[in-house]
Amino acid sequence: MAQTCMRQFTIWVAGFLFLLICQPVSGAEGGIFQDGQVNPKGLLQAGGIIGYVIIALSVATVALIIEHLLSIRKGSLMPRSLAEKLQQLISSGQYQQADALCRESPTFLSYVVSSGIQEANFGYTAVEKAMEDACVEQSARLNRKIEYLSVIGALAPMLGLMGTVWGMIQAFAEFTEKANPMPADFAPAISEALVTTLFGLCVAVPALAAYAWFRNRIDEYVAEATLLSEHLIAPLRRTLMDKRKPNRAAAAPQPTRS
Repeated sequence: MAQTCMRQFTIWVAGFLFLLICQPVSGAEGGIFQDGQVNPKGLLQAGGIIGYVIIALSVATVALIIEHLLSIRKGSLMPRSLAEKLQQLISSGQYQQADALCRESPTFLSYVVSSGIQEANFGYTAVEKAMEDACVEQSARLNRKIEYLSVIGALAPMLGLMGTVWGMIQAFAEFTEKANPMPADFAPAISEALVTTLFGLCVAVPALAAYAWFRNRIDEYVAEATLLSEHLIAPLRRTLMDKRKPNRAAAAPQPTRS
């Protein structure tokens, strides 16, 4: 459901952006300001091609944030209903059924618990190691997922700087084309330079802020899921420990009588 909504949102925004780009450039004659107010269409067209690229990054940023809000949440990573069912199955010794349930419901919690159950025949040390490795793997997967926001946050200001440099080149080129250039001759180039810088910062700031927030959210949920998985697997731990006690008693040397 979340992926379907995300796909529809992306299509609608991409279509809107396409129509916006296809608008005739003549609308920019009014400039960025009209009657003392900002002209949105003129502002967008003043950014040029680089400005539209940055706008595309802003669309991607919004799409990523919405997707992460839907997928990186407590109910998705460790559903309460799944935890309750696993607790009942593991407490009653139905380890195979618990493993099957984990495979049917792929989540962070189910992957960690399933990894531990699969190593039950090798002792609790192997179970604990498998669960730790699963937590590290899933945590890395979530962090890689939000890494795109960090990339956009670093890329957008660089594109804005590129637009700034290109605008300055166009502005100073007017001095070589005309003997007495007027300020109005290179004002559009200066506007493009400043607009792309503004666009880049407007995209980078929320992208980096969202990246930091999601990273802290992942750390919190990973720690909570780790504790929950250890709590769920505790009956299996006690079972494995009880099996080791008779073996230790049998292996202990018997006292000799003199």
